[in-house]
Amino acid sequence: MHPTQPTRRHILNAGLGLGLAGLAPLAAHAADDKYPSRPITLVVPFPPGGSVDIMARQYSEPLSSVLGVPIVVENRAGAGGSVASQMVARAKPDGYTLVVSSQSSHLANPLTQPKVGYDPIKDFENIAILGRQPNALVVHSSLPIKSFKEFIDYAKKNPGKLNYGSGGVGSMGQLNVEMLKAATGVFTTHIPYRGGTPLITAVLANEVQFILDNLVIMLPHVQAGRVRALAVAADQRLAQLPDVPTMAEVGYPQLNLSSWTGLAAPGGTPDAIVQTLYKAVRQVATSPAMQASLKERGVIAPEEMTPAAFERMMSERLVKFGEVVRKAGITAE
Repeated sequence: MHPTQPTRRHILNAGLGLGLAGLAPLAAHAADDKYPSRPITLVVPFPPGGSVDIMARQYSEPLSSVLGVPIVVENRAGAGGSVASQMVARAKPDGYTLVVSSQSSHLANPLTQPKVGYDPIKDFENIAILGRQPNALVVHSSLPIKSFKEFIDYAKKNPGKLNYGSGGVGSMGQLNVEMLKAATGVFTTHIPYRGGTPLITAVLANEVQFILDNLVIMLPHVQAGRVRALAVAADQRLAQLPDVPTMAEVGYPQLNLSSWTGLAAPGGTPDAIVQTLYKAVRQVATSPAMQASLKERGVIAPEEMTPAAFERMMSERLVKFGEVVRKAGITAE
């Protein structure tokens, strides 16, 4: 355990109201009958209230029920998730300090922050995906654009006149749009903000005309008609937005990449502990209560993916977005 005292702790015994029926404890704690024997700290690299924090709190109570010990959620924000990720990478690899990983902390930051201080593959045991968040191309409703094709045509006829927003230089919102620009040949101007909340405010105020980012943060505003979703990055159309096509449907399958949120432990954590945690996550993720809870938030329930397969997927994404970062010359502040 890291010696610094936590800045924010919550033992979630009440949880988020997820039903726990059917979530029995793993027999003898699966692969290791001595683990876990005390509370587990689940570190969230972002402030309370964001999508990663909400995901952690969705899982904490049912995981506690399955593992038979309290799950302590600890928020440690800073440097776009790098502060907490570095802390966990250096923590004792005993399964009692875990981190909720994301494409921000375990993909964008290592690619764009020169001194991030950790390797997302070598310094972690990447255990399981907790959920996938579809990205969406979202435009302000005042624009005369009703489809992805109209967006591309408009952007090409008005080079540099469309501003796009992101949660900061080097964020996934920027990387997503730079990949879009490379694929379509459009030219747009980047306006970075400091996090998701000011970004949402900017989109709604038409300070920026579009984003290609996590749909979860914009879904209520899309449903209210304040902004318009033109395409989603998902394997299939979403139940919440059945009329919005996928990126593959509009002719750009290379952009059809949903984001992920996962669970990771320090590198060197014994495989028996990793397998215990993996089985616990899968038991929770496949429960009807969790499936319904994720769907309600617009999150895609995680497919079965072993730790080894998870790391392969991460490595492939690092290569793919690494090329985007190099071509666009992106370096985080």
